[in-house]
Amino acid sequence: MSSTSRSARPTETPKTRRLPALAALAAAVALVAGVTAPAYAAEPAPAAPATTTEATEVTEQGGPHLPPLHPDRDFAGSTVAAHEGRASTAGVAALAVTQTRGLDVASYQGNVAWSSVAANGARFAYVKATEGTTYTNPYFAQQYNGSYNAGLIRGAYHFALPDRSSGSAQATWFVNHGGGWSRDGRTLPPALDIEYNPYGATCYGLSQSAMVSWIRSFSDTVRSRTGRYPTIYTTTNWWATCTGNYGGFGATNPLWIARYASAVGTLPNGWGYQTFWQYADSGTFPGDQDLFNGAYDRLQALANG
Repeated sequence: MSSTSRSARPTETPKTRRLPALAALAAAVALVAGVTAPAYAAEPAPAAPATTTEATEVTEQGGPHLPPLHPDRDFAGSTVAAHEGRASTAGVAALAVTQTRGLDVASYQGNVAWSSVAANGARFAYVKATEGTTYTNPYFAQQYNGSYNAGLIRGAYHFALPDRSSGSAQATWFVNHGGGWSRDGRTLPPALDIEYNPYGATCYGLSQSAMVSWIRSFSDTVRSRTGRYPTIYTTTNWWATCTGNYGGFGATNPLWIARYASAVGTLPNGWGYQTFWQYADSGTFPGDQDLFNGAYDRLQALANG
C-alpha cells in the first residue's frame, strides 16, 4: 500500500490517519466553471491551515446550534464505515462485468505519487475540491493536475453540507473552485458527495422532501454551469433514510455507490446499475478504492458526455 493511503482496514488503527505535515504550504485553488484547459491553476497558499477552517466557521456556522467545521477530515466515505461497517471484498475481483480500477482522494493524501498510482493500474480518480461555500482542498491542484498528467481520467467532487447553505450556493462555489467540466475525454462529470452528517443529525435536520429539493438545486445548478448533471455519491441506507428512497435522479445523474463489501448490494431507488462503486476505504491505491462499472472505453465515453 502506498505510504499516502488512508488507513481504514479493521486491522489498522485510527491514529494512522493524519493530515500531511505540509498542509499549511499547499496552494489554495480557484477555477472558473467550464474551463477548457486541462490544468488547474493554484493561487498563493493561506498563512496556515486554520485560515480556511476559521473562515468556514465564521461564514457557515449558522448559529450556536451548529458545531465548527473540520473540512480536512471530511471526504467521500468518511462517515460510511462507522454507520455501515466493512465486510470482506474478496469477491470483487471475480465480478462478471469488466470493471475499471480507480481511486478517490482528498487532503488526507497530500501530494500523491501519481506515476506510481498509474503504474499500479489506476485509470481514473475523483478528487475532493470543495466543502460548503468556503473550503477548498489545499492539495487539489497537485491531485487534479497530477492525475491528469499521469494519464488518468479525473474528476472533482464536493462534500455536501445541506444544513449550512443552499444547494445552488454550494454548487456555485464548487464549480467556481474546481468542479468544472470540459469535453476533453479526460474529465469526469463533477460529483456530489452526499452522506451521513459528520457534525450531527444523519439527515442534517432536513425532511426527506427538503433533502430532495436541496440535491435537485445542487444538481440543476451544476448542470446549468457545466453542461453535465453531477454524479451522486451516496449509500443505499443513507439515501433511503434521508430522501425517502426518492427515485427521480436515476435518469439523469450517474450513481457512485459506497459499500465496503464483495458485492454492491441493493441500489437506491431509480438506479438500475451503479456507474462507480467505492468498495473499500484502503487498499492498493492512496485513499479509497473504486471501480467503474465497465471497460475503459466506456469510461472515456462518460468523460466525453
